[in-house]
Amino acid sequence: MTTSKKTTRIYVGVGGWTFEPWRGTFYPEGLAQKRELEYASRALTSIEVNGTFYGAQKPASFIKWRDETPDDFVLSLKAPRYATNRRVLADAGDTIERFFGSGVLELKDKLGPINWQFAPTKKFDPEDFERFLELLPAKVEGRAIRHALEVRHESFCDPQFVELARKYGVAVVIAGDSKYPQIADVTAPFVYARIMGTTDKQAKGYAKAALDRWAARAQTWAEGGSPDDLQTFGRAAPKAKARDVFLYVISGHKVVNPAAAVALIERLKK
Repeated sequence: MTTSKKTTRIYVGVGGWTFEPWRGTFYPEGLAQKRELEYASRALTSIEVNGTFYGAQKPASFIKWRDETPDDFVLSLKAPRYATNRRVLADAGDTIERFFGSGVLELKDKLGPINWQFAPTKKFDPEDFERFLELLPAKVEGRAIRHALEVRHESFCDPQFVELARKYGVAVVIAGDSKYPQIADVTAPFVYARIMGTTDKQAKGYAKAALDRWAARAQTWAEGGSPDDLQTFGRAAPKAKARDVFLYVISGHKVVNPAAAVALIERLKK
């Protein structure tokens, strides 16, 4: 965990921890596969779990992940695709309930935000989308749940969507360096960003200047502000005292994503 002020937390990581090309590049040669999460969670400060998007995990898996990671580590979870890849979002209630009953709360304090990722073809329907937001629980068994919406169709570049997200206190996932629309409006007490521009031309995925920019943006969010160099669509977010920030290096040239994340963590320690 990287801290900028006493009450500010900036988490930086990648998507998942099982990726064969990371063996010998990120992971040391000869490291047992069963120890990869243990290793990754000590080099990074968070990981976004992709497996939960494709199918339900067993409670034992969440317990294992919790026990293998440091006390200040956080796992964000991608919500099941069965909730978001549907024509009528208002019908997702049963899927959402099953997801939260599947053992995710076994992560306890290591449970990060839930990323509700929508297909690039999913368009903004204000009425149906609000009915979906009404289904997202603010608390489950007494534990506060943070929700992030990863929308990827240009129809969401709409002040009405921004206000709807703000009304329900859910974050809009900020897409960085990608083909997807960038909606960098701050709509929740935390920020969730996914940057996707790593290339094979840089040993750390990004050039030094680009890493510096993303570290500075994360710092600005954490201190309660909003960067002035990202695209927004709604009214300006009110200044906050401090915010948690979750920044994941995703997609791009995946083999160097851990290197980019580590480079960001090093910058944020300064």
